[in-house]
Amino acid sequence: MGILPSVYRTELGRILRIIESDEGGLKVEILKSGTWVAGPIGMVGLRLSSTTTRLSLEETRSFPE
Repeated sequence: MGILPSVYRTELGRILRIIESDEGGLKVEILKSGTWVAGPIGMVGLRLSSTTTRLSLEETRSFPE
């Protein structure tokens, strides 16, 4: 996958990342107990919510790859 993932924090503090494939497909992962796990694709819409914050690269440095 050639595009860097985008990482977000929801209003409730949940951390999620959205990965877009070169073909435009989307994948959602949620940070749980220090590990990225697959999340429901329906969560992709949370990135557009006014209460969700996109995290900077600096803010995500401590997260696992």
